[in-house]
Amino acid sequence: MRQVDGYCERLGPEYWAEPVNAWTNFAFLLAALIMGARTRGMVTGQVLSALLFLIGLGSWAFHTLATVWAGIADVLPIVVFSFAYIFVANRDYWRMPAGWAALATAGFIPYAALLIPVLQTVPFLSISAQYWPLPLMILAYGLALLRRRADTGRGLIFGAGLLTLSLTARSLDMALCDSIPIGTHFLWHLLNALMLGWMIEVWRRHRLAHP
Repeated sequence: MRQVDGYCERLGPEYWAEPVNAWTNFAFLLAALIMGARTRGMVTGQVLSALLFLIGLGSWAFHTLATVWAGIADVLPIVVFSFAYIFVANRDYWRMPAGWAALATAGFIPYAALLIPVLQTVPFLSISAQYWPLPLMILAYGLALLRRRADTGRGLIFGAGLLTLSLTARSLDMALCDSIPIGTHFLWHLLNALMLGWMIEVWRRHRLAHP
């Protein structure tokens, strides 16, 4: 139940101490509802859309209650979505059997464990070091898929670009606090909601084009 104060906009312990950061979480819910409708009848798409909805709820809890447990509720759905999408990418983009797809997904753990300490030594990247392995992996997948599935590869590269912009906004929040009183974290919400919805759309288009 300990209070957490890690964002420019938050100036106190009140529930509405971060109104912009709180309300922009509706972008996640909207993206989830849109993609839920677009993936109707596609079980994987429905699961990813549900996880996206949970990301919005968890982030809402953290930016209103601002407690340690709400922070866990914020991060956990992001982690689950990330691993779920990596598994889906391995299974559907690379056509791996489920067992091999799961094993390749588990490989993200040592990959991130090795990369994050390196990123933590880089001044700007260190702020969001735990997230930067994701756009790098998405970019690598996109580039590798360009020759086999150009449409999917381009979609992933665009998604990596969106996530890079999103992480940049997240990392600049405290640095620009003096000049932008509400900070830039709300842009992380808006861009991240767009990016996650787009990643589900990339999968949907791939499945329709390459069943």
